[in-house]
Amino acid sequence: MQNLKIKIAALIIVMFISAGCAELMNVLQTSGTAALTEADVVAGLKEALITGAKNSAGKLSVQDGYYRDLAVKILLPDEAKVIVDNLSKLPGGQQLVDDVILRINRAAEDAAREVAPIFVSGITQMTISDAFNILRGPDNAATTYLRSTTYDQLYQLYKPKIQASTEKKIIGNISTKDSWNTLTSKWNTLANSIAGRIAGLTPVNTDLDDFLTTKALSGMFLKVEGEELKIRKEVSARVTPILQRVFGSLDQNANQ
Repeated sequence: MQNLKIKIAALIIVMFISAGCAELMNVLQTSGTAALTEADVVAGLKEALITGAKNSAGKLSVQDGYYRDLAVKILLPDEAKVIVDNLSKLPGGQQLVDDVILRINRAAEDAAREVAPIFVSGITQMTISDAFNILRGPDNAATTYLRSTTYDQLYQLYKPKIQASTEKKIIGNISTKDSWNTLTSKWNTLANSIAGRIAGLTPVNTDLDDFLTTKALSGMFLKVEGEELKIRKEVSARVTPILQRVFGSLDQNANQ
């Protein structure tokens, strides 16, 4: 009796799996063309991720890619707001603040040049279950998948590049980190003074490289999400045959 129950349960599982695959292949059936295979689906979604990552990196790695884009522009940490508010009132203070913000974004733009290969190397195994969830999921499903499978690796690979960028001499033999340290040290000197303590000022001890890495990656994934939406919604964004086949099948399914 126990063996019979096990066999029945196994049969039910197989039926559900088969039904799921059948549903997926039905969704991917295109009018007038052969049905897409599971390999086609995985290849198409990988292509979409790689295309989105490369396009995003290309946009952010140019000069002003971060700095002039308000959606991803990196500003000083929240802890620095009191510094900005006070230093901007002093002679030359606003220029110092603006200089640090510019250098921070330049550092992110410099590091973004290395993001695309990191993304590509992180897009490895994608199961048919992953493909089904992404293809039938929300408009940012591929980006969510990419973030969940690569973020930790990207962070570990990206942070040293950010650090190298912040320590690189840019203008006048001064680095981004030099500017940040100058800014925070001036503030901390005031905050730690008798007058500062009486005023209730708090020293700032933010890990700049960690802050930049987190913000830069958030901006990158925001751009990848935008590229994914284009591929899903705009035929002109499907720049390869496999993208046209895979996402074109969704168009036809939606119109039925």
